This record gives sequence, C-alpha cells and structure tokens, in this order.
Amino acid sequence: MSSSASLLMPCSSLERRCSEADAFDYLLGSPRACILEQLKSASATSGGCGLKLAEQAAPKVPDVATMAKVRGSWHLAAVKKPAAAAVLMDLKVQRVSHGGPEGVKGVASQLITQHQLDDTFYVVDLANVVRLFKAWCAAMPRVVPFYAIKCNPDPGVVRLLAALGAGFDCASLGEVQQVLDLGVSPSRIIFAHPCKRPCDIRYAREHGVGLTTFDTESELVKIANFFPGFKCVLRIRADDPEARVPLGLKYGANPEEAPKLLATAQRLGLDVVGVSFHVGSACKNLAAYSSAIEKAHEIFDLGNSLGFSMQLLDIGGGFTGHFDSCGNVMFGDIATTINGALAAHFPPESGVQVIAEPGRYFAETAATLLTPVYGVRDRPDGSGGIKKDYWITDGLYGSFNCILYDGQNPEYLVLRSPELPAIVGSAPVFTSTIWGPTCDSADCVYKDVQLPLLRNSDFLCFPNAGAYTVAGACDFNGIAMTSPRLFYVFSDSAVDALVEGVEAGAKEE
Repeated sequence: MSSSASLLMPCSSLERRCSEADAFDYLLGSPRACILEQLKSASATSGGCGLKLAEQAAPKVPDVATMAKVRGSWHLAAVKKPAAAAVLMDLKVQRVSHGGPEGVKGVASQLITQHQLDDTFYVVDLANVVRLFKAWCAAMPRVVPFYAIKCNPDPGVVRLLAALGAGFDCASLGEVQQVLDLGVSPSRIIFAHPCKRPCDIRYAREHGVGLTTFDTESELVKIANFFPGFKCVLRIRADDPEARVPLGLKYGANPEEAPKLLATAQRLGLDVVGVSFHVGSACKNLAAYSSAIEKAHEIFDLGNSLGFSMQLLDIGGGFTGHFDSCGNVMFGDIATTINGALAAHFPPESGVQVIAEPGRYFAETAATLLTPVYGVRDRPDGSGGIKKDYWITDGLYGSFNCILYDGQNPEYLVLRSPELPAIVGSAPVFTSTIWGPTCDSADCVYKDVQLPLLRNSDFLCFPNAGAYTVAGACDFNGIAMTSPRLFYVFSDSAVDALVEGVEAGAKEE
C-alpha cells in the first residue's frame, strides 16, 4: 500500500468533527485548540499519508428529498445533521422533556397505558447517543469511533451512529450485512475478529470490506487462501487486569510474537497496515492504554522496517459513557491519558490514523429495560414472617445474560402499574427473589434482595441496560426474549441548550 492510500474518513468529516469539538469544549471544562491545522500541516510534510482519506468513507450527503423532509423539524434542530434528523423521523422518535431514570419511568408509564404492554420492552433515548458522540469528538478529536455492533445491534442506535458519521467494528458476516444494508460504505467497517470463519472472509471479499485483524499465523494462512487482498491489522494483547471483562486470554498476540507474525505475513504476500489492541471491556486502569500505545509504536517501527506501510492504530474498546446529575458527559481522565500517549508516540505529523471500538460507551445509558411482574408467591422465612417470589418476563436467557457473561449487577427501580390502584403510604418491604420466565430453576435474576411489595402488572425498571444485554439473549423455551418491543425517545436537556449557545457564539466569532 502506498503512503498516500486511504483507509477511513475524508478531511471534510474531520473538519466537521473539529468544529463540534470546539463547541463542546466548554462543557468538558478543558479548553483545547482544534487540531485540524496541525493535521493538515502533517499531511503536507508526510506525503498525505492517512489524511487525504476516502470520500466514500463519509456519511452520505442528504439528497433533496431528505433535506425537504427534515427542514424546519425539531429533529434537525436537535441534531443539526439532516441525515441524523431523517433517521429520527423514520424511527418515529418521541420527544420528551426529561431523560434519566425518572424521566424514562414517566414515559414508560404512558407507554404501558397507551399500548397495553404486558411483556418486556425497552425505552431507548437516542439523545444520549448524540450527546456521547459529540463528547467523544470533543475529547478525542483524532480518534474515529467505530461502534462495536456486538455490544448492541439495536437498529435505531446503529442507524443514528451511521448518520452521525461513525464507523463500525463488526465481528461476523451478519454484523457486516446489517451495516451494509443501511447503505454504509465498506470503507467504514473494520472486521475486527482475529479468528474469522472462512464464510466470514468470503463475505467480506465479496462485499468490499477490506480491513481486518489477526493475531495468529493460522489466521494469516486463512486470509492468504480466501482473501489475500485484505488489509491486515495485528492485534496485540494489552490487558487491563482490573477490566470488567478481560479479553487477552482468548485474543491478542503477545507483543514478543510480532516479529514472527509480521515475517509470516511478508512471506505470504499480505499487506499489514497497522496494530490494534483491546484493554478489556469497561477498563479501569488507564495506564493500560498508555502501555499498549507505546508497545504499538515499537511494532509500527518493526513493520515499517520490513517494508509495510503502517498507517492505522486501533485502540479498541473499554470505554464507558455516563452522565452526571446535570446531564454533562463524564469522560474522566481517559481522554487525557490517550491523547497524551498519542502525542508522544503517534503525533499528528506521523500521519497515522487512529480509530477505536467503543460499544458500551454509546449503548449502555441509551437503553432502559422494563419487565412486568406476572407471578407472585409467598413463602415462610423461617422466623414467622414471609419471603416473596416474583416472576418477571425476562431472565438469564434474555437480557439478564449480562449477569453471567458481562459481570453486571443491574440496578432496578419499581414502576407501579398505571392500571392498578395506587398504594397508599409506604409499601411493606420483603426479602424477595426475582425469577426469570423459563422453566430452568437456575433462571434467577436476584435472590434474597429487599424489595417493596410488588403486584402482578407492576414493572421493574432497569436503567443503563443497553450494553451486552439483549445482544446475548436467546429464545429458550420458545419464549421470545431476543426481540423485545423498542420505543425510541429523544430527551431534552439544559446542557443541550448550553451547547447550542456555545456553537452559536463560535459561529458569530
């Protein structure tokens, strides 16, 4: 690959992201000059490597019909991008005055009455996705987010991120197909599975997806046999031992293996274009990023010395996205850590393109899970009182697989059924067990927790339920848990008005 070849997104997209970043600086409390001029300067001094990027990687320019459709709508006023506004309109998104758990409870109560809901459903606040996207662009303007579909393939979230300009991290032909079916260019996809099935590789070849990861000689041989035109990215192991879900036991080559793997790729005539790593889901030790970026730089030097054109650094996932009580995005120190490591080892003048694979960051706070109680049983507690058993419509085979596989401990709120009489005064509290709907006795969501009295048709409300929940569900016992009803909302926030004021002031200047 020549040094002027392109992998990701166009300079026009970079300019848009930088302008958004400047407008959002005030909220993050970290004033920072836009790096666009630095990047343009780097392009001039490095032969354009990684900066004159593929035009097809940008979000589609809205056509005349789309512009006419969204002009004057609240959707366009809220997101500022016609393509994103059109997505909100197509999804029939309901605008609501308040977000957060309490705001969603109010919306959910209305939905229960309006649609006579008596099964699991989700309320998805797409405003959170927009806010988190803006905050990302502001905090790490050099790092292009490639949403990890595996975290939550929710069609609304995926469509909105595509319209905002995100790329996508896909791990199977099914995920690739989902993204391509939205009209997203293959150049905005990285097939980030280090051990793909032959059918996955063939599908990528047939549909123009040209970027993938590897971490073994076996995978390199497979790529050479099925798609030697793949642009290959070496995934190295870079564990945060404190991460909620460490990944290095299964994926990622030890950095010491890099010379042998690069030599094998060279012998097979494959094109290695960069390095990737993943510190683990929900990273806690930020030093893991710094260490991995430093190690990646060493492997870049080795790859370049072997004649490869090392252009892409993929810093993986591990990001979380949360809001404070005022609605500000809580990015924490992770951006400072990553930006500092990039400046030290991959400065703008290097021309290296940097991407990441956030999943939980975008999805977790966007979705709230609601499950009705449909069974109640009293049992003696052994001391003259009673314990309560409750059955809800979701369980470990459904969205609560996250307890087993993602180490989650979901928080819950009680939502009283709007169809039942109100409880006067404080409801009595009982030691309670929450059972899932299947006939498996292991399908227990909570055991011996303290809950106020619940009745059939009351709901339990689980905020922050968008990450690694329904994505891992199955329909055991023939109970449909993989396709709950989805209701999309877009919440207002005082922070959004502040951002608009900053943006308006920036334009006037």
